[in-house]
Amino acid sequence: MNEALKLSQERNLDLVQVTDKTEPPVCKIMSYGKYLYIQEKKKKESKKTGVLKEIKIGFNISRHDLETKAISTEKFLKKDDKVKVEMFLRGRERFHEDFARKKINEFLEILKSRTEFKTEKNLQKRGNSFTIIISK
Repeated sequence: MNEALKLSQERNLDLVQVTDKTEPPVCKIMSYGKYLYIQEKKKKESKKTGVLKEIKIGFNISRHDLETKAISTEKFLKKDDKVKVEMFLRGRERFHEDFARKKINEFLEILKSRTEFKTEKNLQKRGNSFTIIISK
């Protein structure tokens, strides 16, 4: 331990204890500021939840296809990813917003029967599309 202190002082660095769970404790010769930076970076990475995945639903999608999309959505949710469910309305489909809402709600009911989820952002209409963001 004394040798390590001498070496660190010669190099104008700090002796940083990495872990005390072992005997003898593990130490590194490095800048203490750099060590704090690395620890802060690790903390931020552990807080990050998954990636935002997208599932696109068509206006005339069948029930079986909704079930298939629900299976893939379930896989994303198990990996702690957030899922953005989107339905883009083209042409005359834009005049049938109530039908589009029913399709998305049908998809959510199928998904609810498979797994639990919570809505991050409620169903919103933006331009020609409906979107909803869900997570575990």
